[in-house]
Amino acid sequence: MAFDFDFELLRELTETSGAPGYEDRIRNIVRRELAEEVDEIRTDAMGNVVGTIEGESDYEVAVPAHMDEIGFMVTHVNEDGFLSIDSLGGWDSRILRAQRVTVHAEDEDLTGVIGSTPPHLLDDEDEQDVSDVYIDLGLPAEEAESRVSVGDIVTMEQTTTRVGDHVSGKALDDRVCLFAMVEAAKRIENPSVTIHFCATVQEEVGLRGAEALGVDVDPDLAVALDVTVANDIPEVKYEKDYVTCLGGGTAIKLKDGSVVTSPKVHRRMRELAEERDIDHQLEVLPSGGTDTAGFQNTHGAKPVGAVSIPTRYLHTVTESAHGDDVSATIDLLTAFLETETGEHDYSL
Repeated sequence: MAFDFDFELLRELTETSGAPGYEDRIRNIVRRELAEEVDEIRTDAMGNVVGTIEGESDYEVAVPAHMDEIGFMVTHVNEDGFLSIDSLGGWDSRILRAQRVTVHAEDEDLTGVIGSTPPHLLDDEDEQDVSDVYIDLGLPAEEAESRVSVGDIVTMEQTTTRVGDHVSGKALDDRVCLFAMVEAAKRIENPSVTIHFCATVQEEVGLRGAEALGVDVDPDLAVALDVTVANDIPEVKYEKDYVTCLGGGTAIKLKDGSVVTSPKVHRRMRELAEERDIDHQLEVLPSGGTDTAGFQNTHGAKPVGAVSIPTRYLHTVTESAHGDDVSATIDLLTAFLETETGEHDYSL
């Protein structure tokens, strides 16, 4: 299968580092890609990027997708030159052992590895948490102390590649949706309503950028983009626990742990997907939050919807999404925005 989208841009977005509060490199890519597609682009005090296409009416739609990936912050450099870290976002501690990382020091990037205790020294009950992790820079202690400071950011080091029909790498959460947002912006011309494409910050530590934009942008409607769980793997016995399946199409969110989307919004999404023959599935996510919630009631009650890209192995360095689901998400988002007139009744 040939991906019918710009894989190299997706690769650049996913391989580039940007932990919560330190999304600078991703922000530069987003601004570069949106600059020629929007009428106005701005960055706020938190680092959120808003690219606006002016519409024919005063009705305004916000389309948020977050820029940040889960990462770490250095808390200590010990006398032997090993680094201690604290998490930025929710890590599955099982995948931390023996990973290669990038330490973003003030003037340079340094490659390090997360140390792993040899298995013959472990008891069966030994578990590793972030507080137990140390990073080995392969440097003498004195040099490590001079080049790294408390507060430096650490991200996982991983390439993005095709695996059969899938794209796999780090930070698909949420760069694959950020990519879908940018691609939709490139397709849309002369919309009936004003559209704010919002690349948000600090979603992984509490939807903080979205909550700020809920006030500052104050849209009439918000349609958020994020990945969602695809548990269609051998370890999960029952299909009812899959949430979504790879290759089943874009996911129209009905609820997650932070939001119940507006019924009339998700119904219009479903009708549009059926009308345009866009593969889709319905998402009921038991737990976990998204930027959708940041816009629903931050500055008064607002109708909200969300479109998700099914993804396996979330919060690891091998997150995987199906190429067809990425394309379907771009198609549905574009169709929804192009057909939004501001006259649809989303009230309850």
